[in-house]
Amino acid sequence: MTTFGLSYDYRCPFAKNIHLHVLAALNAGADFDVEFIPWTMSQGHRAPGAPDVWDDPDHDAALLALAASVSVRDEQPEHFLAAHEALFRARHERAIRLASPSEIVEVLTPLGIDTDKVLADVASRRPHREIAQSFLAMQAYEAFGVPTFVVGSDATFVRYMEPPTDDGLASARIIESLVTLMAHQPQLNEFKHTRVPN
Repeated sequence: MTTFGLSYDYRCPFAKNIHLHVLAALNAGADFDVEFIPWTMSQGHRAPGAPDVWDDPDHDAALLALAASVSVRDEQPEHFLAAHEALFRARHERAIRLASPSEIVEVLTPLGIDTDKVLADVASRRPHREIAQSFLAMQAYEAFGVPTFVVGSDATFVRYMEPPTDDGLASARIIESLVTLMAHQPQLNEFKHTRVPN
């Protein structure tokens, strides 16, 4: 079994690419044990002296999709993988901002998710506390963005440029190769193509 953590924020297109690869691999039967880690990009961009974004109602719209996903992950886990994919696709393929309860309901209801339960959980701010805990835990790795893999006691930021095809086994090979490289080549600190492929 391949075990790793993987951070996400639905606003990031690179998080979308790598998470869809992970989901395609899991759907194809990959033997992955994945911890999905909510991580908000807003925290690093808040004004000096401003409260943490998970405590600031002014950021609730920006954190809504993340908070809703945490609710599904924790309270309706049988639906999490489908919800995770649907939220990424809604944001990046359907241009839905995911910043209002009606948008969250629109995306999650067709999956059989109890959206009243999700919205009540979000309103309680329990998911916001989970986001805070995850974000602060990732500070131990000096994480600066999404998606970041956590493999063993190390973390690696990955910017993968292409979403998956219909071949889930190909996605499994991609993720397996990345995690293997992270686990066995910690000396490789930076590996970046100088040009973006066409």
